[in-house]
Amino acid sequence: MKKNMGLTDKIIRIVLAAIVAILYFTNTISGTLALVLGLFAFIFLLTSFVSFCPLYAPFGISTRKKV
Repeated sequence: MKKNMGLTDKIIRIVLAAIVAILYFTNTISGTLALVLGLFAFIFLLTSFVSFCPLYAPFGISTRKKV
């Protein structure tokens, strides 16, 4: 599994996951919407920590800087 996510991409995903968590814990979102957004937030966090997005791979997308 080759890393295909850059630092900016990871930061954006972590921030979005944090926003979803804040919305959930302040009871702004609930029910099915909360479950769906929670799932996306979990996926965003997971892909951020492993630096690999499976949706980028088939298209050859990489947000990593070329060294």
